[in-house]
Amino acid sequence: MKQLTRTFFILSSVLIISSCSSFSPYKVPVLQGNIIEDDDVEKLVVGQTKDQVQFILGTAVIKDPFHNNRWDYINSVQIGDEIVTERRLTVLFDENGLVESWLSINSSEEN
Repeated sequence: MKQLTRTFFILSSVLIISSCSSFSPYKVPVLQGNIIEDDDVEKLVVGQTKDQVQFILGTAVIKDPFHNNRWDYINSVQIGDEIVTERRLTVLFDENGLVESWLSINSSEEN
């Protein structure tokens, strides 16, 4: 009986130690910036006012005081140190504050 208990204890210890080594800590996805949907980008039209753009897309992440005619929207999803997806949208306005053009850039990492 003593030999059986000892064997059970050793086997249990080996299983517990080996199973712990295969676990990695859970890494929480971190979402940053504005949620930029394709439907919202399709609503942009040349000639819209800054108020109309803000109503559609929300407040821009970057409104550079030195470049009043440019708004940047950024959205990223990061898990640990790895950026899974990133999307950038730059809206350019003319001197009257109306939409002149925009550029959308999507990037994602494939595992």
